[in-house]
Amino acid sequence: MPSSAPVPSTSLTATGLPARKPAWLKVPLPGGEGYAKLKSLARELRLHTVCEEARCPNVGECWAGAHPTMTLMVLGDECTRMCRFCAVKTSLRPPAPDPDEPRNVGAAVAAMGVGYVVITSVDRDDLADGGAGHYAECVREIRHQSPTTVIETLIPDYVGSDLATLLAAPPDVLAHNVEVVPRLQRKIRDPRCSFERSLETLRGAKELAPGGFTKSSLMLGLGETHEEVLEALALLRAAGVDFLTLGQYLRPSENHAPVREYVEPSRFAELQVRGEKMGFRYVASGPLVRSSYKAGEFFFERLVREGRTVNDDRG
Repeated sequence: MPSSAPVPSTSLTATGLPARKPAWLKVPLPGGEGYAKLKSLARELRLHTVCEEARCPNVGECWAGAHPTMTLMVLGDECTRMCRFCAVKTSLRPPAPDPDEPRNVGAAVAAMGVGYVVITSVDRDDLADGGAGHYAECVREIRHQSPTTVIETLIPDYVGSDLATLLAAPPDVLAHNVEVVPRLQRKIRDPRCSFERSLETLRGAKELAPGGFTKSSLMLGLGETHEEVLEALALLRAAGVDFLTLGQYLRPSENHAPVREYVEPSRFAELQVRGEKMGFRYVASGPLVRSSYKAGEFFFERLVREGRTVNDDRG
């Protein structure tokens, strides 16, 4: 990948990066009435949000807008995998899923009155079905309590019967993130993850629900080359992925994988154009873009609603 133009700085890190993040990665601290309302609602209903657990830089913007976007995290807040990029807590034996969680998730979505919601989860390798049944019940509760809401599920690498269980709910968008280019999988993701298994999840979703939408995401700045990014995008398109997000990796702590490069906004813009030319129906590409960033914006929401209407008409 071509080198980014150097960012002025008085000192460099051990990897040769500026000690201060570039200006395009700076965001205001979260606050305001809308943010406080959603934070209070999540606490009241004992809900976990990936916005907070994963320390998303956009939480203030997404929660405070006129059309708030919240990504709810089900199956607890402790993951059985140990990826080197993720800030979510890890545990070999997390607590059992909360039986009230599906109902609470449905109530929260109904109370927020959102037109588009993202439901994600930790990995639960300790459960026989990976938690797919509980996850699906959360989707059904949203359908029951907020029937007009479009639902995106950002899932673990379910395959086979576990994937079929989740898709039977069903979500409107099935998202699963490959996270990094193939060469970096073993260095960055848990050893139980792989690019090939992730592609199996995405291909399987298309086979089980041919009229549904699929989505995936890549982080940049971990040492990948430009050619490797294009290769990864081509593999995702070959798997039938409809929607794509590209964003800058930011290190949650000193214990996580280091940032190798701050990718400039112009390069993200270039990749957006390349992705659209490859045939992705929607590409969000930018330093602060995350998998669920502005997922419910009008264009994206309208596109999904049109697809759902067509599928419903087909019976």
